[in-house]
Amino acid sequence: MTMRRLPLLIATGLIAIGATAALAGGSSAPFQQYEPDPALKTATKANLEGRVRHACTIVQARLTSAPEAALERPCGCYAKQTLRSLDESEVEAYRATGYFNDSARAKALAALDSCKLQRPI
Repeated sequence: MTMRRLPLLIATGLIAIGATAALAGGSSAPFQQYEPDPALKTATKANLEGRVRHACTIVQARLTSAPEAALERPCGCYAKQTLRSLDESEVEAYRATGYFNDSARAKALAALDSCKLQRPI
């Protein structure tokens, strides 16, 4: 493996970890050895929406074996609905931890159902 590919593999692995954390589901208990991206703390809501959309496409592609491109629209629906439904404290909790807290998770699950996406639980 060349040294040029190593950063790409590391970045892909970190995105996959973040993707699992951002999508609704599972427990709100802190993830073992998970470090949220420091850029979350200052990210705009539009950037957060893009991150959630991207995480959704990765996880949904894994769950459904559909190509990521086919999930752009439903995952855009999910990201938009989820972030619009969160109050400021839920957004701040997401910025601090990189995953949805319990109250935000309930809203995200409702958005998954509304956008006709598969729940990861």
